[in-house]
Amino acid sequence: MYHTPQRVVIKVAIALLLLCLTNAANAQTRLLKSPSEKVPDNWLTKVERTDYHETPRYDETLAFYQRIAADSPWVKIESFGTSPQGRDLPLVIISNDNTFTPDAAHAKGKLVVLVQNCIHAGESDGKDATMMLVRDIAITKTRASLLQHVVLVVMPIFNVDGHERFSKYSRMNQNGPDAMGWRVTSQNLNLNRDYTKADAPEMQGWLRAWNRWQPDFHFDNHTTDGGDWQYDLMYAYDAHATASPSNAAWLKNHWAAKVLPALRKDGHLPINYFNLVDSKDLTKGIRSGGGLTPRFSTGYVSIRNRPSVLVETHMLKPYRTRVISTYNIMLHTLKLLNDQPQALREANARADQEASALAKLGDDHLVSLTVKQSDDTMTYDFLGFDFQRSQSDISGDIRITYDNTKPKTFHIPWSNQTQPDKQVSVPRAYMIPQEWTQAIDLAKLHGLRLRQLSSPLTCEVEIYSFRDVTFAARPFEGRFRVNYEVDTKMVSRTFPVGTIVLPLDQPGARVALHLFEPWAPDSLVSWGFFSAIFEQKEYGEHYVLEALARDMMQAEPEIRTAFEKKLSSDEKFAANPWARLYFFYQQSPFWDSALNVYPIARLMKPVSMSIQPLP
Repeated sequence: MYHTPQRVVIKVAIALLLLCLTNAANAQTRLLKSPSEKVPDNWLTKVERTDYHETPRYDETLAFYQRIAADSPWVKIESFGTSPQGRDLPLVIISNDNTFTPDAAHAKGKLVVLVQNCIHAGESDGKDATMMLVRDIAITKTRASLLQHVVLVVMPIFNVDGHERFSKYSRMNQNGPDAMGWRVTSQNLNLNRDYTKADAPEMQGWLRAWNRWQPDFHFDNHTTDGGDWQYDLMYAYDAHATASPSNAAWLKNHWAAKVLPALRKDGHLPINYFNLVDSKDLTKGIRSGGGLTPRFSTGYVSIRNRPSVLVETHMLKPYRTRVISTYNIMLHTLKLLNDQPQALREANARADQEASALAKLGDDHLVSLTVKQSDDTMTYDFLGFDFQRSQSDISGDIRITYDNTKPKTFHIPWSNQTQPDKQVSVPRAYMIPQEWTQAIDLAKLHGLRLRQLSSPLTCEVEIYSFRDVTFAARPFEGRFRVNYEVDTKMVSRTFPVGTIVLPLDQPGARVALHLFEPWAPDSLVSWGFFSAIFEQKEYGEHYVLEALARDMMQAEPEIRTAFEKKLSSDEKFAANPWARLYFFYQQSPFWDSALNVYPIARLMKPVSMSIQPLP
């Protein structure tokens, strides 16, 4: 524990650092006009009343929405779950024609837009921007036209427990607000790594809300980490080989074509989300496009056949700039959806149809589970700041310092194209033994349609087996990740009554592939949901295996020949007594045939079966 004088020095140092960041950022950022108009003083949000220094706490945020709901018939507040610490997870629905249920919204042809804020609770820009936007829609009515063809569904604070771990010392890299929430939940889980495995109660509530509302468009509002540059706003969406072609086309030809020019006209500098090739040298170039796997919101919503936009405001820009940036990207997107609602409706309908047809395309048609960066690059005029590299006498590493009073254009390589990486054929169905209840329950939670065999079925299926299995040395998001190599083969298998059938002729086909294909980056087996299959449970004593080996060598000459060949060619094998004995054990009838074998089978051809709905 620090003594009081040391604490004072540290607090002063941090305050000076934040002051320098604020002054430098203000020096290079044009003053953006507030997009809100004609706001009475009693309807100013906390962030507006404090000149963008303070963001409201959980109770204050909820109270503001309750005030709006009390004054406006356009706003209703529901709950989509309860946090581990017992806090309500509020869901705010905004509609101008009493369309407050999913059935009513879809019956009227309204587009449902889901906005989630504070999945990383210290990144509160979206929370404050959305409070202003909902106020401008429902109270001042200056943005009332945004509800013409839209029902807005808002998660004001997704990570409510992390939000209330409130401190001035939450995000060292971030320039404001004065205090904020914590990145992860009270169970120390990062919700934006949890979309497929859904360990967190908050995520389970999110999935139920998604299944209920079936949104047409999704926003996930964040604040970046990283270096310093002129851009105030980064965005990302999945328009790669992992996405529905229809959604990808809509995002490129409608969203990007309309929203990005509007943002630039407002004075923003948006750029596609990127990573530095070398974190300490911008001139080496940048990369964009990879990493949208389904553990993240944008990647997950993509495999649900809906467009999602990740919003990342620049951490070092003044908080006022970041809140207005988030407000404006939502504003222009909602304007687009109201101006051209049919284009998105049609793209989403085609996306569902495309996914439902995947299983009928045959073994030769492959679906991409991941993409990798293409070797192709383009020269890009990057709007950065002058920077210096020097040898640090503290870390011993290269130190980088940005001078954001000196804007500079760098001509650098940009790799922004991807190509398919891991690909699989799509089975007609997955056959899931009914005892694997955790995986079955999770499939239900992801909105997948399941059936159950009502009579036994014998058929040819493809099965996976694993080798070179290793477990991570440390946990990641509460689980020990599993790595492996995979082999496949066709076998005849009899499935008993009660076996779960997961057909892939449904809109959730891509979700099913990502949950149950071991090759998928966030598959359930890679997250440890099937780790028991890697445990050997029966063994043979040394003297028993000695006798077994001698009997097998005498009865089966080909085994003797194989053993002697391996003995002479593999020094490690020859030096390991247990490996030599297990050579025979593994080829005997006593060996566990289910060890390292995936219990879920792939039905590749249509077969006649008797099925019934799950009870």
